Amino acid sequence: MEQKEGARVDPIIVHLGDMGRYQLIFCLVIFLSKFPSAWVTLAHLFVAGKAEYYCIEPPKADPCSGDCKKADFNRSVFTETIEMTFDLTCDRFWLSSLTQFAVMGGIMVGAIVFGILSDRLGRRKVFLVECVMQLVCGVIASFSVHYIMYITLRFLTAVATGGQMTTSFVLIMEIIGPSRREAMSILYQIPFFMGHALLPLFSYFLRDWHYFHLCISSISIIYLMYVCLVSESPRWLFTTGHLDEAITLVEKIAKKNGRSFENIQLIRPQMEEAYQISVSDPNTLKKRGTVFDLFRTPNLCKNTIVMVYQWLNACMVYYGAAQFISKLGGNIFLNVFISGVLGIPGCIICIFMTKYSGRRLTLIISNFISAFGFLLIACISNLSASLVSIFAIIGLFGASLTFPNVYLYAGEIFPTVVRTTGVGLCSCFGRIGSMIAPFVASDLALKSPVIPPLVYGIIAALGFVLTFLLPETRGLPIVETLADGEALGKKQNNKSKIEM
Repeated sequence: MEQKEGARVDPIIVHLGDMGRYQLIFCLVIFLSKFPSAWVTLAHLFVAGKAEYYCIEPPKADPCSGDCKKADFNRSVFTETIEMTFDLTCDRFWLSSLTQFAVMGGIMVGAIVFGILSDRLGRRKVFLVECVMQLVCGVIASFSVHYIMYITLRFLTAVATGGQMTTSFVLIMEIIGPSRREAMSILYQIPFFMGHALLPLFSYFLRDWHYFHLCISSISIIYLMYVCLVSESPRWLFTTGHLDEAITLVEKIAKKNGRSFENIQLIRPQMEEAYQISVSDPNTLKKRGTVFDLFRTPNLCKNTIVMVYQWLNACMVYYGAAQFISKLGGNIFLNVFISGVLGIPGCIICIFMTKYSGRRLTLIISNFISAFGFLLIACISNLSASLVSIFAIIGLFGASLTFPNVYLYAGEIFPTVVRTTGVGLCSCFGRIGSMIAPFVASDLALKSPVIPPLVYGIIAALGFVLTFLLPETRGLPIVETLADGEALGKKQNNKSKIEM
């Protein structure tokens, strides 16, 4: 009996198909919202672009010493950065990294706050609020007249962006079928890497941070089109009791997907029946778990700790590597462009690797690539500037493989009753890693240029080792209960417990 209950058809997807014409167009439209995720999180590479601070009177004196009477920045690459505008020099230099810390903190806060609001108020309303807030705060930040105004508005822009990243992903995942979710969850990351690659193009022509930031922020005005193009999630409507609205929307989508008249006529009675079952049958009501349930049993606790670390690793290495590359010698615009572009084939490769090699082997390989690239830089002192850039980009490429994989992997390791909680916990630690990254890339680099690649290499190497402790989830039935989660990855004679 329990097996039949578990095999019950999806009340939404059964009428729409896993990926019809409407869902494909809808996903492509939502994908556009991912571009600002890269622009907001990585704009710091150029608004705080590297510019030498030197003493004019007298020449060759330390610009931060009392001997220097007049100092200025080298403006040959960037005519104005936030360090120049807000005088973030010498003992105030750390305030530049603090702005990126605030951005990543805002991403974390936004994901939590707007995630809760979207569950209560609906995906569409919250998504539209996020788009408007991102546009308004981003544009105003471009006209900041002092540091506090700038960091506050950047934080608020990041809050909106963090919510937008979460809500857009949920909108996509809730309207497509299980056979397409694996690929779409990875393809969803491609616009982020495209946005990363476009940043140096904007900055190349706009060397003043005010104009650069205004440009990447004002583009968000096109997302106001979502008022007309984005509908509410039919799954959210169904599960929250808005049955008539859910049925009407599913019928509309089914027509656009080319479903027959006979099939459309069956939607209302079948969805009404499915809804009655969901609210009346206690066997369909899954007990919700808490964050403490993730640590109550040894195997699930181990998997949770390792997966949390993998997210911290992925975010810290990716964002840290991007900032490290921007600080290297050579052409900053070309370096950042290459590092962003490499993420696109990384995503595509990740789809095939996770499908045919499995999640664990893919994560082992990607962590090894990152560790290899950065530890070579740290251990070989006489590398040329071009080789340092090449190995740093290799390390970043490894992180671009890790990034989409951990999204997929975490969703399969955590049981259904604590899946949202588990992924949310991972995301929080991932943002902590990205908050630490700018201080490693900028502030610790002042003490020794070896420190950033050494730190990123060690972080990735530890991720490489810890991945061997994770179970492979490719091809396994989705884990539903805490008991299933505890049994996942144990010896072969225990694996049958998951299948039963």
